[in-house]
Amino acid sequence: MLAPAVHIRPVVPADETSWRELWAAYLAFYHAALPQATTDSAWDRIIRADTAIGGIVAEDTATGAILGIANYVLHPFTWSELPACLLHDLFVAPAARGRGAGRALIQHLIDRARKEGWARVYWVTREDNVTARTLYDCFTPADGFIRYTVKI
Repeated sequence: MLAPAVHIRPVVPADETSWRELWAAYLAFYHAALPQATTDSAWDRIIRADTAIGGIVAEDTATGAILGIANYVLHPFTWSELPACLLHDLFVAPAARGRGAGRALIQHLIDRARKEGWARVYWVTREDNVTARTLYDCFTPADGFIRYTVKI
């Protein structure tokens, strides 16, 4: 049996350069620009153990290179006594796509949810993000909800 090409693990401080590179590519994909202070704050909250925000990485088992990132928020919600996990940001380097990194990142959170007793793992994406939606549809169909955002 072949060893898996991708290993999922929590983000650690040594991942900062790779995380920032993938984060910048993720923002560019969505045509988003954030102040540097926002990125710095996101990174700080992701690596701290005392926040609801966490991060995991997909690492190439042969080289140790970071192929993808997933940032998530674990939070209470009103429809369950159990917490929910919002997979907030998922991005795999274009050169690494098709190797199972995105699937492994999502599956890792689902497995953790089952193990730790979370009520759900959920995420949103753009309607026209066809490539990602093909992967997401392997896990579950879209639930039909439409998101409204009031920017303050």
